[in-house]
Amino acid sequence: MIKLSGCYTAIITPMKKGKIDFEAFEKILNYQIKSSISGIVPCGSTGEGSVLKDEEYLEVLSKAVSILGGKKSIIAGFGSNFTEKSLHMLKKVEKTGVDALLIIVPYYNKPTQQGMIEHFSAIANNTRLPIILYNIPGRTGVNMLPKTVLELRKKCPNIIGIKEASGNLDQVSEIINILDKDFVVLSGDDSLTLPMMSIGAKGVISVASNIIPDEISNMCKLFLEGNILEAMEIHHKFFNFIKTLFIETNPIPIKYAMHIKGFCQPDLRLPLTTLFKDNIEKLKNAMKNCGL
Repeated sequence: MIKLSGCYTAIITPMKKGKIDFEAFEKILNYQIKSSISGIVPCGSTGEGSVLKDEEYLEVLSKAVSILGGKKSIIAGFGSNFTEKSLHMLKKVEKTGVDALLIIVPYYNKPTQQGMIEHFSAIANNTRLPIILYNIPGRTGVNMLPKTVLELRKKCPNIIGIKEASGNLDQVSEIINILDKDFVVLSGDDSLTLPMMSIGAKGVISVASNIIPDEISNMCKLFLEGNILEAMEIHHKFFNFIKTLFIETNPIPIKYAMHIKGFCQPDLRLPLTTLFKDNIEKLKNAMKNCGL
């Protein structure tokens, strides 16, 4: 079973003229392979998974598996706000060869905590794959409570961790306090990675590591090894750049940053649109100021 620790890149899905640019995708994946990251997460929020057709989604996962070839872990962004649809896709996703699933709390329909328990249990009980819960209230409209995480862990041993993007450090502390030592918390907010690791998180699923994979990975490694001051230096060096990556809805800025670095076009699928002109200058300045 996958051991969660370090940096996992929430990889972008490059687009060109409305279609997935698989040539650029391969270039991006090869860049990640050469880095010290622990793995990648394709087709999540950053990978625009919600606007991919089913066949595109499966093709992206299969392409990632074929290119990475066991060199890095692959955690597939997964899930919808309709449990039956998620179950329908489950076996197809398993066949791609991914190592684990990152499953988002159902969005828009705002389930109760009991609804979340039943939704995640239904998925977990029908797959052999390890599952990481994904709590991001800013996108889903509802917060998964620590007691719900605990209940799911008790019911489903293949639920092995959570990507916590509530921004609430007290909630992160409570999860770590009440869950068993083998359950892993990963940061879902790049700017909070180091603060979250200081209270027990083991790493991050990172947007910034699309462009600075070694730096984010090294920050996590240094902290876990006890080199706190060195980890802090990396955090502060890239802090303003990381904050600028969220000046507009993710993945708008990171796609433009990758475009600046020559990886891909800045294209997105509607309803997302490319970075506003004023924000392009802010992004360029933030990149320049940290040596990018």
